[in-house]
Amino acid sequence: MKKITQVVAALIRDGDKFMIFQRPESKTRAFQWEFVGGKVEDGETLEEGLIRECMEEIGVKITVGDIFMEVDHTYPDIDIHLTLFNAEIAEGDVKMIEHNDIRCITPDEIDNYEFCPADDEILKKIKKEF
Repeated sequence: MKKITQVVAALIRDGDKFMIFQRPESKTRAFQWEFVGGKVEDGETLEEGLIRECMEEIGVKITVGDIFMEVDHTYPDIDIHLTLFNAEIAEGDVKMIEHNDIRCITPDEIDNYEFCPADDEILKKIKKEF
């Protein structure tokens, strides 16, 4: 049986917009857009993993809210269970530490960006419910 990797991400809203992040050239799925987050480490809760990832990747402390959506996805290199949390920036200013670019977009702008395939179902829900 294949190991499923637990991945967490943050849906950070700014009014009628939300933050998206472009993966760096050095990573798989280079230049595709995603929500900030990453793999949960052994011994961490999902929330702890997300708080750590946001500090490492964008330099802010976040407050983790409820779950927006969960998705299972199989990439050629990894099987993931992605949990997307509603989140707010509690302290700090967003910095581009890990990513190639950062944008704030409206749901109407989603189709202008190439997202990681695991985000497809999430983006459909955002278009409907945002």
